[in-house]
Amino acid sequence: MHASNPQREWAARFRPIENDWMDYRRALREKDREVFDRLLNKSRQHSSAASYCAHIDPSILALLSVLLEMERDIETLKRERSSAARDSGPRADS
Repeated sequence: MHASNPQREWAARFRPIENDWMDYRRALREKDREVFDRLLNKSRQHSSAASYCAHIDPSILALLSVLLEMERDIETLKRERSSAARDSGPRADS
């Protein structure tokens, strides 16, 4: 008997959803497909956490993972902007 692998189980639950989304992807313009693919990759980054939530709809978990990564990106941009503002010092036109 094999031990269960939560990540493998999650992948098996998420694969049909990805397949369903491919019609939508094909209808997008090429530049939007690239963005869509990045979002899909973001949804996969938290598969280990999602694997522990088998009772929740995998679509919701995928979207939550995307939101988590986007929030992380926003926080990084805020820190970078704040750091750049501090490094530039007071501006003459202020």
